Amino acid sequence: QVQLVESGGGLVQAGGSLRLSCAASGSIFSINTMGWYRQASGKQRELVAAITSGGRINYSDSAKGRFTISRDNAQNTAYLQMNSLKPEDTAVYFCYARVLVSVIFENDYWGQGTQVTVSS
Repeated sequence: QVQLVESGGGLVQAGGSLRLSCAASGSIFSINTMGWYRQASGKQRELVAAITSGGRINYSDSAKGRFTISRDNAQNTAYLQMNSLKPEDTAVYFCYARVLVSVIFENDYWGQGTQVTVSS
């Protein structure tokens, strides 16, 4: 089994910054992609940013220029630095990982979510 534990959410004023962390542990052979999704109240879950083990990065249009995703492959940890936060960034942020649990078996895992609230 694999667990993803997020931390770093909270309440911040518009224009402020937060840094989210996601640590993966358990039966991990390697991790392909790690990423962050978010879900605002009444809306569908959407991709914020993702990064592969090789460092290829994908950002949503809303995240480009304000958010930075990074990862520490040795620690199986991903980070999301969020700057210039806006009230519309308010959501529950979920960590995601596509994990190789053996040489040939891959599975997707999700964290429990961390609340980010941006006040105006």
